Amino acid sequence: MSKAGKFLRETDIYMLFLCIAASVAGIIAVYSATRFSLEPGEKISRDAIVMTAAVVLGFVICLIISAIDYEVILKLWPFVAGASVALMLALFIWGTGPTERSDVITWLPFKIGSFSIYFQPSELLKIAFIITFSVHLELAGDKLDNIVNILLLCAHGAAPTLLVVITGDMGSALVFIMIFAVMMFMAGIKLRYFIAALLTVVAAFPLVWIKVFNDIQRDRFLALIYPESYSDIIYQQLQGKNAIGSGQLTGKGLFKGPFTQNGIVPEAENDMILSVFGEELGFIGCMAVMLLFLLLVFRVIKVAQMANDNPGKTICIGVAAMIASQVIVNVGMCLMLLPCIGITLPFMSAGGSSNLCIYIAMGVVFSVYRFNKDHKPVDFRMINVRTPYR
Repeated sequence: MSKAGKFLRETDIYMLFLCIAASVAGIIAVYSATRFSLEPGEKISRDAIVMTAAVVLGFVICLIISAIDYEVILKLWPFVAGASVALMLALFIWGTGPTERSDVITWLPFKIGSFSIYFQPSELLKIAFIITFSVHLELAGDKLDNIVNILLLCAHGAAPTLLVVITGDMGSALVFIMIFAVMMFMAGIKLRYFIAALLTVVAAFPLVWIKVFNDIQRDRFLALIYPESYSDIIYQQLQGKNAIGSGQLTGKGLFKGPFTQNGIVPEAENDMILSVFGEELGFIGCMAVMLLFLLLVFRVIKVAQMANDNPGKTICIGVAAMIASQVIVNVGMCLMLLPCIGITLPFMSAGGSSNLCIYIAMGVVFSVYRFNKDHKPVDFRMINVRTPYR
């Protein structure tokens, strides 16, 4: 068998197909959402071009990473952590954000000739956290429920979360919390710790509301309860929900949605990309998107079951949690069930950073699959391993 044939045989083709299908659907939706903004003579928007380039580059990087044993990647955790944190710290020097949000510094600007590129380091930090936290859980071994280890693990989870909070990226902070909680649960942490954490969050919420949230963030919560009093704040979500509802069962037809084609939904190509699917492809289109994500998350969990060691399992569980949490939050935003906090729909929203980094994350999952392909599936709950660690 040729090297290419062997490489293909050891690649999870089913999972690869799901990733490509999601990206293709996203590119089409972004193209549809940005057609109204095209200048005379333009065929495709900058957003669609950047997204396509990020997907192609991400796909290539994904295949390269998949050929590297994930155990090597795990051994490089200090470099992975250091590089991602350095990029986050660079935001405090060169960072920028949306023009309407002076309190946010989430992008690093780069110039290639006359072309400006904006990279969001928090997307890369998510992957670094999953890798380093998997290593940390492995080191804790059978002393996982030791109170000192619990506190150290919590500090590990709090560090990146607080870092993105300081930059104003509350959406990414929520994703970090959800990844942390899922990885801790799947590692076998006792339920009493989760109950204690939940009670602490409830007790601390008033303080967080006053001291941590700024006026804009508080208004976005209040807008869900009193939409008539915060019409300017809720406008984006309201129009997105109206667009989704107008599609009814089968939609208005691709490139034929009045909300989408007239730019009525702000940022339809980004946070509100579901409104494009809902309006133009209807309820059936939205359900197809949800099914695609469900199959992808289940497939990543299946790879976790195949893994023959704990870090391989927890990496996959972390990536599955990242995808699932972003989908849940994004859909909740579009349906006005959750406040608008700037979370993209994985694979489908416009943006070079998110599309590039999701393929980097998937590359590590493909590596776990490749280097465990011949092993029989095992239970993905953590198996206790004795180490000198506390």
